[in-house]
Amino acid sequence: MHKEGRLRARPGAAGLGDAPVGLRTLGLASARDGYLYVPAGYRPGRPRPLVVLLHGAGEDARDGLALLRGQADGAGLILLSLASRDYTWDMIALRGRFGPDVAAIDRALEGTFSRYAVDPARVAVGGYSDGASYALSLGIANGDLFTHVMAFSPGFLAPAGRSGAPRIFVSHGTRDGWLPIDSCSRRIVPRLQGAGYEVSYTEFEGPHVVPPAIGGEAVEWFTQEMPA
Repeated sequence: MHKEGRLRARPGAAGLGDAPVGLRTLGLASARDGYLYVPAGYRPGRPRPLVVLLHGAGEDARDGLALLRGQADGAGLILLSLASRDYTWDMIALRGRFGPDVAAIDRALEGTFSRYAVDPARVAVGGYSDGASYALSLGIANGDLFTHVMAFSPGFLAPAGRSGAPRIFVSHGTRDGWLPIDSCSRRIVPRLQGAGYEVSYTEFEGPHVVPPAIGGEAVEWFTQEMPA
């Protein structure tokens, strides 16, 4: 099942065990592990939105976490950031085939869902660069789990299949020299829209980066009309 990019974990009734707030490592691997950040205002009886964050090529889970770490407390977000098993995500390293990264994400989600109350109507996957391409592909294949997808400067999308209809946020710098906007997002977004997805698209004057203002825009988009 994981070879097709499908995730089994689903939010449900959170366990009654210890559920600390703040930053902690996942403890799923001795190297290239991941992080879970739970905002200080978290309460077990109040489900919160969750974002799975995926780093760019050559980076690690700390870089993924940094994408939205500054907005987590104010928006009440639970952040789950993993490191890819290889230098980048399996579908890219394996040339179009999903592999061990999907299983690792599934394990991390299962552990998070078992301990924390997560709002099933606000579960997102997001990423930067290679992580953005992976987030798009994984999010579309698992639209019955992910309600939202955030793609910061993606290069492509190649879902193994399609499930559900997640809302999608895409941003890209007009001076991106690594993944040029004309051959990437300006092709990806019309393709998504043509497939019937609701897409919020932002271009900004800048290179291959995620400016804080863009991260804030993505969080506002993700949490709009969410109960206080």
